Amino acid sequence: MKVKGVKVKKKWGQNFIFDKNILTKIVTASGVIPEDFVLEIGTGLGTLTEELAKRVKKVISFEIDRELYAVAKEKLNIYNNVIVINEDIMKADLNRIANEYFEGKPFKVVANLPYYITSPIIIMLLDCKFVKEITVLVQKEVAERICALTGTKDYGILTVFVNFKAKPKMLFDLPPTVFVPPPKVDSSLVKLEILDKPSVEVKDERLFSNVVKAAFGQRRKVLSNALKTLGIPKEIIDKAFTLSNLSPQRRGETLSIEEFAALANVIYELTKQ
Repeated sequence: MKVKGVKVKKKWGQNFIFDKNILTKIVTASGVIPEDFVLEIGTGLGTLTEELAKRVKKVISFEIDRELYAVAKEKLNIYNNVIVINEDIMKADLNRIANEYFEGKPFKVVANLPYYITSPIIIMLLDCKFVKEITVLVQKEVAERICALTGTKDYGILTVFVNFKAKPKMLFDLPPTVFVPPPKVDSSLVKLEILDKPSVEVKDERLFSNVVKAAFGQRRKVLSNALKTLGIPKEIIDKAFTLSNLSPQRRGETLSIEEFAALANVIYELTKQ
């Protein structure tokens, strides 16, 4: 189908919002102020970009679709504080963006994220030292995973990774009918306030990440079996369970972020001996 003369491409998860009230509600909920630098991912037809441009110092917006890029660039040409970049955000250097366009200062992210690549984008943003706040529209089920409590069915890798570096909050839901074309799922606006330092102290962030991924990699397996994929000797893993006061018979979804950190830190110390 075509929207405003532009062919919608399913592979890039294109769903547009034209309702001014909804757009205003999103930008207001993001809490942006006139001094803010903002990164947008997925310019689309520039409707959200335009609302942001009216309220902030500068907007850098990424659009992977060349056809949409051309339309949005022309539409937004009247704003001297907007730059649209025709590039895949996953290939962008966010540190360079901050230094080149945002005076080397922290920036906020406000976006209607492409649903097919939501999690990788969020993880990438959390890894950038310049990102200070993220307000994004995502599938409702993704928002529920981000904000899930330990031990629930929605609790998983994304929950732990987000809560390690940010404080998440679901702001409001939107039905499919506010989008063109309408997606098959409900959406939620979620805000991630980046913490000054990680919520738990870890001795090796990569090891912590690998332990979490291994624990959730095969959810039905108990930890003693799931962590075999780490490639760390069994005796070290067994000793780590004992020293961190954790049962090897537990499953990953039952561990709090504090327990994951404790386990990873003990494993780190044991591998250094």
